[in-house]
Amino acid sequence: MSPLVFLHGLGGGKAVWDRQIEHFSALGYRCMAWDQPGYGQSPAVEPYTFEKMAEALNGLIAEKAVLVGHSMGGLVAQEFYARYPEKVAALALCFTSAAFSAGTDFAQHFVAARIAPLDAGKSMAEIAKDVMPAQRGRITDKEGLARAERIMAGIPPATYRKAVQIITTFDRREDLPKIAVPALLVAGSDDVTAPAQLMGGMAQKIAGAEFVVLRGCGHLGPLDQPEEFNKVLESFLRRRKL
Repeated sequence: MSPLVFLHGLGGGKAVWDRQIEHFSALGYRCMAWDQPGYGQSPAVEPYTFEKMAEALNGLIAEKAVLVGHSMGGLVAQEFYARYPEKVAALALCFTSAAFSAGTDFAQHFVAARIAPLDAGKSMAEIAKDVMPAQRGRITDKEGLARAERIMAGIPPATYRKAVQIITTFDRREDLPKIAVPALLVAGSDDVTAPAQLMGGMAQKIAGAEFVVLRGCGHLGPLDQPEEFNKVLESFLRRRKL
């Protein structure tokens, strides 16, 4: 079995993946959920770029692994594959995209909207209470939102500022056809941050990619529907003999 490396999103942390670590560890997989630089106990990197994050992750991966990336973690997974393809057995890109509207008015609005509450003196806990409820879908785990809010509340504000900024610089669209490992793309029908239609377009550009849409799932993804998400990922791993 290939080890599984779980990569969290902008408002997350490694605890996002607790239900996945429990499930897949019980199946015999070696699992690692990574706090990205500046999150949790992971030291920050300078400059705060996707290249530097991929470099930090490379120092932790000793053999070919399956990268499971949620939202911003999906960007990290794509960056890592582009730079260290020899260390990737497969990719699971979940509730994510290949570019976050780099250079557009939408990107500028996103940054302004996310940073303004910090500038106004709000705490990360207050921001989490504002942001996370809108990330749910119609069919959601009753504990998922509370967990998401607790995790986001613990993010250092300085890290959150930097992460918001670099998300809008990401663009690996031209690299999608270069992905030559098994790939699973998971979307939520209710996700307005990484819409299913957008992710379906991504999947079409990756040879042999599998695309699954979770009905009623929002952008919280593995927190929104942990059991359904686990079933989809487990099925992919088994069929691909990973």
